Amino acid sequence: MINPYAVYILQAKAWGFDGRSLKVATLAEIEAQGWSLNLVRYVGVAEQTSDDFDFAERFGELNEKLEILNAEAHQLEERIAENVVKILEDKV
Repeated sequence: MINPYAVYILQAKAWGFDGRSLKVATLAEIEAQGWSLNLVRYVGVAEQTSDDFDFAERFGELNEKLEILNAEAHQLEERIAENVVKILEDKV
């Protein structure tokens, strides 16, 4: 007989679940689920912990960084476009 625990763990690893989100189901739990080894029936959501930071402040910091990165990206886009024009002019 195939060990349902091994099948469950192999299936979980194949789907990319790490060891922290895995649970070894008992035969009784598997039987209660109609012998289904569908992961979502056994893998729960981790308990939420309280974070010690101000969301609005952190969001603002991240938004500022995003604006800087977007500006740099725009400069790179312009530089690439200029270089493409130069390359095409040389080939004509």
